[in-house]
Amino acid sequence: MAKVACLITDMFEDVEFTDPEKALKEAGHEVITIEKEKGKSVNGKQGDATVSIDESIDNVKPEDFDALLLPGGFSPDQLRADDRFVKFTKHFMDEKKPVFAICHGPQLLITAKALEGRHATGFKSIKVDMEYAGVTYEDKEVVVCGNQLVTSRTPDDIPAFNRESLALLSK
Repeated sequence: MAKVACLITDMFEDVEFTDPEKALKEAGHEVITIEKEKGKSVNGKQGDATVSIDESIDNVKPEDFDALLLPGGFSPDQLRADDRFVKFTKHFMDEKKPVFAICHGPQLLITAKALEGRHATGFKSIKVDMEYAGVTYEDKEVVVCGNQLVTSRTPDDIPAFNRESLALLSK
């Protein structure tokens, strides 16, 4: 089964972490939360979820993971200001490992300059940012690009997002 890294910090969109994490774990995959500080608790912006961080970004290597989960909310925008998270994200795209990004999650991929020439979606407020990053933006509940990238727009798209993420991991 896959070992999935999840880059997350305060103000993540609660269900964009909790629902995919649950689906991944139920399918037998391991999800490791990563932030600046191991053991820290981060809170979702809706106040429905608190997540205890498994590892510090300084103590992990992207080579040790099979896939990457990027939940939305304000978390990705905060994390992309830190080059360590951007470099970690870029590794997955460069190495063609599965990446699952929902809502504002693609902001980390934009900053990593890893979206050019790809098909993807995201929250409507980052559509222009994604297009400037070289994406063919598709306003659909889920977009799968190659055997690597799964993106969705909003919490309403989570069932399709989870379905396609799990399908990609089963390949």
